[in-house]
Amino acid sequence: MKNMNNCALEIKGLSVDFKSEKGEVHAARSVNVDVPYGKTVGIVGESGCGKSVTVKSILRLHEEKTTVYRGEIIFHDRDGKDYDILKLPEKEMDTIRGNKISIIFQDPMTSLNPVIKVGTQVTEVIMHYQKLPKKEAVQKTLELFSAVGIRAPELRYNQFPHEFSGGMQQRIMIAIALACNPVILLADEPTTALDVTIQAQILHKMKEIQANTGMSIVFITHDLGVVAHMCEEIAVMYAGQVVEYADTESLFANPKHPYTQGLLSTIPRIGEKKGKLNTIEGMPPKLDHVIEGCPFAERCRKKLPCCETTAPSKYVDEKDNMVRCHLYAPEGAEKQQAVSEQCGK
Repeated sequence: MKNMNNCALEIKGLSVDFKSEKGEVHAARSVNVDVPYGKTVGIVGESGCGKSVTVKSILRLHEEKTTVYRGEIIFHDRDGKDYDILKLPEKEMDTIRGNKISIIFQDPMTSLNPVIKVGTQVTEVIMHYQKLPKKEAVQKTLELFSAVGIRAPELRYNQFPHEFSGGMQQRIMIAIALACNPVILLADEPTTALDVTIQAQILHKMKEIQANTGMSIVFITHDLGVVAHMCEEIAVMYAGQVVEYADTESLFANPKHPYTQGLLSTIPRIGEKKGKLNTIEGMPPKLDHVIEGCPFAERCRKKLPCCETTAPSKYVDEKDNMVRCHLYAPEGAEKQQAVSEQCGK
């Protein structure tokens, strides 16, 4: 979408299918996302829309025997080397996974080993990827603990995960993810389980580290307030597909896709008195079959007759923002106005 010379990662036409006894599940469908160096790209959408599937595909974390990948994921390293992630042998993936591209998962308690001291878990990562002797790796671990806001790092080094609060566990996970100074950090809803105060601290720390290291971040969340604060660009996903992709300011000021408009309308606003919060009626489509038309058609208040039978193309505006919707077809301008008037928009 943006200048490819400035991208750390390009996801091109990525489709991910999972094999099951009942057939294939089309979890991601022709996803395109670009991640610029030093920037944060947010991926938002309802549960099951393909956010985590897309991000985990960047590190090929899905079970290879039951997963079918199509498309390309191109990683541009700082040294000028390019890697086609989906074609790399596992041995080469091991040099990238956790080293050049790291990930923070949603629940740190299920990611940290409960019977190994937290300091040891970070030190082992540093020794494995950076080949440092243990003494130097321990010292770097203590520095990382300080960098992510863990006080008394020497004392904390020898403690187990259960001795930390949820917020402190997540700081440990951030330390592990940053241990090798990655080019890209994948954050899969890293603050969902935390209270708002700790959440704000974690987000501030991530932005601070990004400013100091220049790493790129791909941030998954349900929280539109978080993406407004964290991200320069946002990809909105629905039913395994990116339906809108825009810079943050444009997306919040002028959301184009009816699904994006619906998401933003559900946010309560200060001073607004309403009996009930807005919702998007209906349920997302099942992904175990081919969707012929627009996947949002059944829930859309602005749908046209063609929406149920014909998949919409991508339309790009003068700011290079993309929307996948029939309302924005060049010949659809009059239809768009008529539907908007009919819906009272």
